[in-house]
Amino acid sequence: MEHLREDRPVDLVAALARARSAEHPGPDTPAGAPVRAWAGPPRPIPEAGPADLDLLTLLRLSLAAADASGRLRPTPSAGALHPVDTELVVGTGCSLPPGRYGYDPLRHRVHHVGPPVDGTPPGVTAALSVTAQRTVSHYGHRAWPLLLLDTGHAAAALFLAARVLGAGEPDVRMDGRTENPLAVVRIPPPDGRSPRRPAETEDPPTPADLLARRSTPPPLPGLPPRDALRAVLATAERAGGGDLLRWCAAVGPPRPGLMELAPEGTTLRRYASGEARPTLAAWAASQAWLADAGAVLLAHGCPTDADTARIRRAHLRAGFAVHLAHVTALRHGLAARPVGSWQQADLGAALGAAPGRDWVVHALALGTRHADEENST
Repeated sequence: MEHLREDRPVDLVAALARARSAEHPGPDTPAGAPVRAWAGPPRPIPEAGPADLDLLTLLRLSLAAADASGRLRPTPSAGALHPVDTELVVGTGCSLPPGRYGYDPLRHRVHHVGPPVDGTPPGVTAALSVTAQRTVSHYGHRAWPLLLLDTGHAAAALFLAARVLGAGEPDVRMDGRTENPLAVVRIPPPDGRSPRRPAETEDPPTPADLLARRSTPPPLPGLPPRDALRAVLATAERAGGGDLLRWCAAVGPPRPGLMELAPEGTTLRRYASGEARPTLAAWAASQAWLADAGAVLLAHGCPTDADTARIRRAHLRAGFAVHLAHVTALRHGLAARPVGSWQQADLGAALGAAPGRDWVVHALALGTRHADEENST
């Protein structure tokens, strides 16, 4: 199998075209170390003072592994491979002294890698990059869209954790201009004066919501209630990058079709009629269970002629928005599972539009769940 080398820039346009093709990955290869080998000894993250940004809790609610194996992290990842690496640039007002640190999510420890850069703002800035080998080891040439989606999920996890802690308004930068870092999340310390954008900060989640965030194993049957589906779509649209992506949800009987938010954002309307879920199952690396999911939230866009920056932006933003939609789904009592690998998924062409303009980028499978069906993991 051809490997994606990490010592040269990736031709992302070519990589995405190949990932969207019907070509199957080769056999698995070694994934390498599950955590980047940061320089220096590991050190614990101190408890926060009364006015400090609590990095210990921020990272526990976002990127830390939930058990010693490292498999159960709060952020979904394709194949549970977790390729995202996090470097923290810490300024004043934090529970760590100012400096640059590499984060080890398995041990919930940091490695001091250098002094702070000039002009470091108060709070913490998390720079997110990827070790591609971890995802390439299983997904081969399909890896790069997944790497970008995983990074978007990680950025969203930090964003939500900052909201839970009452930190200043996070600044999430995913402009697609650089490969390293792919995303940057700056979180100011709590000061009681940071402006908040109402559309993104209504009804903030609780720590329990974030720690309960898991991908439900399939199957995910059961059509979600209309209000819950509307809430999930509304969350995705608010976080989904404006005109960069469009959002709809495929539903089954009694009236199968694609639903979207009406322009006023408070009701659902029919976007297309007909049963789409079996086709989505075939497009999603032949995951047959998707044909019986109660609903499938779809992020679509990113045309064939998109340049590298737009590809990055679309996939990072899709991962970010699906992560927030996932938490909304869980808070409405739904089962939910992100679906990131899509081949030949030209949604626009399937609906009769020009080919190559409107591809499925990411998805969130949704279903109903009863109390006795709660998954303990």
